[in-house]
Amino acid sequence: MFSSAVPYKNQHYSHLKRDCINDKKLFEDPEFPAVNASLYFRKPPPGRVEWKRPKEISNEPHLFVDGISSHDLNQGIVGNCWFVAACSCLALKPNLWKKVIPDYKEQEWDPKQPERYAGIFHFQFWVFGEWVDVVVDDRLPTINGELIYCHSKDNNEFWSALLEKAYAKLHSCYESLEGGNTGDAVVDFSGCVAEAINLEKEAYWKDPKKQDQLFEDLLKVYDQGGIISCSIRAQPHEIEHKMANGLVKGHAYSVTAVKKVRLGHGLLAYFKNETISLIRMRNPWGKTEWKGAWSDSSEEWSKVGDTERRNLGIVVEDDGEFWMSFTDWCKFYEDADVCHLLNTSLISVHKTWNEVVHFGSWTKHAEPLLNRCGGCANHKSTFLQNPQYLFDVTKEADEVLITLQQKDMKINRQFGQGENLSIGFGVFKVELNRKYRMHDILTQQCVNTSTYINARIVFMRCMLQQGRYVIIPTTFEPYKLGDYMIRVFTHVESGCRELTEDKPKVKCWSSFLGYPQAVTHIYVHGAEELQKQDNTGGADPYVIINCEGRSVRSTIKKDTLQPEFMTSAIFHRKKPRNPITVEVWNSNAVKDEFMGQVVLSGSVKDSSGPQRLQLLKRGQKTADEMPGKISLRIVTSTELTAM
Repeated sequence: MFSSAVPYKNQHYSHLKRDCINDKKLFEDPEFPAVNASLYFRKPPPGRVEWKRPKEISNEPHLFVDGISSHDLNQGIVGNCWFVAACSCLALKPNLWKKVIPDYKEQEWDPKQPERYAGIFHFQFWVFGEWVDVVVDDRLPTINGELIYCHSKDNNEFWSALLEKAYAKLHSCYESLEGGNTGDAVVDFSGCVAEAINLEKEAYWKDPKKQDQLFEDLLKVYDQGGIISCSIRAQPHEIEHKMANGLVKGHAYSVTAVKKVRLGHGLLAYFKNETISLIRMRNPWGKTEWKGAWSDSSEEWSKVGDTERRNLGIVVEDDGEFWMSFTDWCKFYEDADVCHLLNTSLISVHKTWNEVVHFGSWTKHAEPLLNRCGGCANHKSTFLQNPQYLFDVTKEADEVLITLQQKDMKINRQFGQGENLSIGFGVFKVELNRKYRMHDILTQQCVNTSTYINARIVFMRCMLQQGRYVIIPTTFEPYKLGDYMIRVFTHVESGCRELTEDKPKVKCWSSFLGYPQAVTHIYVHGAEELQKQDNTGGADPYVIINCEGRSVRSTIKKDTLQPEFMTSAIFHRKKPRNPITVEVWNSNAVKDEFMGQVVLSGSVKDSSGPQRLQLLKRGQKTADEMPGKISLRIVTSTELTAM
């Protein structure tokens, strides 16, 4: 079967399986051998480990028993509840697990053809922007004949143990999986966009309006196939500590349902239409549940009709799965990872997002113009010495999603490293015609800054007005080196690209056609006291900035005589003695009307501070005034990398 996944360590599943069948032997993986180094680098398991094949553990091994379910999994002795929670979420999504467990029917044991079994399996993970196919043999670590890591409730089912082995191989050994992030694992299973929500900081449980909006957002994510997990923070001595309410600290839970549940019985329930927002969780232990309202046998369920209860599949047993009111969920859980599955397919009729992906590195160079590891905005002298990515918002306003992801470092834990860098990014609204890197922040507005955190992925969702923007991804401290991937999602094409040039290139014809002698930045804040242009006594003004035959035009400001344009432009000027004009026009269905202009010398000697200037007429009457004043700022330099 054709697969676009890249073979990990150049191990091709089909070739290896064919060779094993031909040689009549079971596969032994030389890249992840059955030795202690594959188990741990520091802390050995509590007992003598024997590597056993499924046939030595079970009389009737299968990949799946009665299909795949979120109830299949139980956590082992390694602190990887985060991975087990992600697997529980994965099991609920056939379109995802069939990608992670490819050719699952072909990989299944076939009792009719035992000679076709070769002790080899393969799984696929999304690693730093590409799907990777990981091959493993079926030798699994046991103590006293029992699996010690992730395993299924049914002793004959092995998909979870084999999947975990492949994931451990990807990270060098099982111990490297201790203490991770559920959202990261879900991203590795799907390539989705992970959003971390701090439930404690936002205090949703205290604010019904914010809480309702969050519930609607999560309901939408869940209905669109997204994955949600949650946890309660813990001090080192509190990890996996069971609280009086039944919840466990420092422990990852998977969300298995988000529902509006109808209250009442019979026809009366339909007429009253009273509902409550509920959410269902699963503890990876497969036991230990919430004891509060809406728990398995709580009296609150008496408010729900039998039909509704059957639809919800209420099971009164300690199986690790339980319901909570959404208010209690917001109150008692502190962190949630929300993984959005965004449709970016070009051939889908339901395509809703455009995605642009860039890979880059924070690299060090003695030359400031070539340095690309300047740290965050706290470090003003080096901040702009970072990679920069330009994109356009062409709609009046658009929702933009940005994720910055660094390479997973867990593989380096065995060397005493493996800690993530603290990373984040800022988004700046820049000149509408900017084509070169930013070298100074003059009037460019920082419209949004992500959190800076030592997480693998940093996410931002923001509403941006029409215009041009630059994203600056950085490490928190300067001169920290690393690789990253940045993904930008917009509803319409954004033209997102990296800015690599500092100034216009000198070309062979530059000596004939000229080369810029100066660079000018101009920012038009707004106008006031403009002349009335229509019967209602208003106007629809916009501004045009002209320089050497090039122009930049703002958006139209509807029905105002006091417009705020907040528009900027940058010009690399071959003839710096030629003036720059700023014109104000009124948008009209028949013909746009001139409302006045200012003519600026754009000299290096001119004031670079804010100016408030009188609008003038054009042509022979440039000295004649027109109603209105314009507020702007203009800065010129003969150093082309000054701004």
